[in-house]
Amino acid sequence: MFRSIMQQGLSRRDALRLAGSGIAAGSLSGWMPVLAQAASAADAGSASASARKHKSCILLYMDGGPSHIDTFDPKTHPDTKGEFQAIDTNVPGIQIGEHLPHLAKQMDKCVLLRGMSTGEGAHPRAKYMMHTGYREGVGGLNYPSLGSIASMEIGDPKLPIPNYVGIGRAHGAGFLGASHAPLIVNDPTRGVENLKPFVAASQFDRRLGLFEEMEAAFLKDYQATSGTDHRTTYRRAVEMIKSKEALAFDLAKESEATRKLYGNGRFAEGCLLARRLVETGVAFVEVSLGGWDTHEDNFDRVKGLCGQIDKPVAALLADLKARGLLDDTLVVWMGDFGRTPKLNARGKKPGRDHYPRAWSAFLAGGGLQGGRVIGKTDEKGADVVENKIAAIDLMGAICQVLKIDSGKWNQSPIGRPIRIVDKAAKPIPGLV
Repeated sequence: MFRSIMQQGLSRRDALRLAGSGIAAGSLSGWMPVLAQAASAADAGSASASARKHKSCILLYMDGGPSHIDTFDPKTHPDTKGEFQAIDTNVPGIQIGEHLPHLAKQMDKCVLLRGMSTGEGAHPRAKYMMHTGYREGVGGLNYPSLGSIASMEIGDPKLPIPNYVGIGRAHGAGFLGASHAPLIVNDPTRGVENLKPFVAASQFDRRLGLFEEMEAAFLKDYQATSGTDHRTTYRRAVEMIKSKEALAFDLAKESEATRKLYGNGRFAEGCLLARRLVETGVAFVEVSLGGWDTHEDNFDRVKGLCGQIDKPVAALLADLKARGLLDDTLVVWMGDFGRTPKLNARGKKPGRDHYPRAWSAFLAGGGLQGGRVIGKTDEKGADVVENKIAAIDLMGAICQVLKIDSGKWNQSPIGRPIRIVDKAAKPIPGLV
């Protein structure tokens, strides 16, 4: 049996490892070429990761829309100020909200974008636009997310784990298809589950062989996109089963000291996993944190949410820097939109409502010079008065930093050419 296996491209060690996992038992039918390809991809991927030179991106997405006034654009106007004080950062002249003390010490690595002004005040449409750069429904297309674009443009095709990973949630690949769809990791501490067979080796083998034969017969008769996507998805899973790179998903490999640096909680664990993944060679990782829709009890909720992001994000920036990864890793912090400068009085405790007209984001790493602020809002935080930045401008800037040609045209399923970023995008002054 092993002689037959090795004749198809795997070493004796690989064959033994496959047998131990319940894959190489008896005849492997059509799966043998897939596994041989996976072994080759794993070796190539390891070499690629060890010589890591490409750009990567970590998107920290604040689902619901954080209050800019209570985080990165504090104000003193009595109509706006609220309950929080501003604190100094390690960059003279830049102040942020008092509940981000750890991030204040990393501000020399960040470019604060206080001029964000987008056009969508409803959560689903805003999330769609901030992930794709396009308004939902325009042209009747499902546009790819930035993560899928990064997977296609700067991802390593030989990497045996996906080039786009979403921790918690992520926007899909749109018309780019299954090859660039995100792998969703719901719990960072558990990594990617179900990578080991749950049945006896011989039974697992028979199921795989039968499945491959059925799949091939179906695709022969029906040239359907969904069928091709399905085959792509399960073959990616087989590659992951075989790969050494899948160990990147195991947080137990990290030292106690490093885990303590990031802190506790699902978001903190997601940030640590993101660092492990880009270190392994993954092009794009999104880590999301919900709860920012603070229509009621704004101040207590923002204080708690800042407590969840402050230490982990600061640790991520410091850790990337210490490992020599920050210059090649762009970290993006953003949400749906901002919150109203004026407090509402609908609940027992006041809140802030949706506000896309003026809000904040930040970029760090990727070769950018940190310790700067681009854009300015008025004294109330209500209007952008300097360097207004639209969603497509930010999308274009991220592509520029990642060395993605934002003017490239991709073909939609109906043959319509679509730019990665709409031509109306304007450069962000002074960013690069």
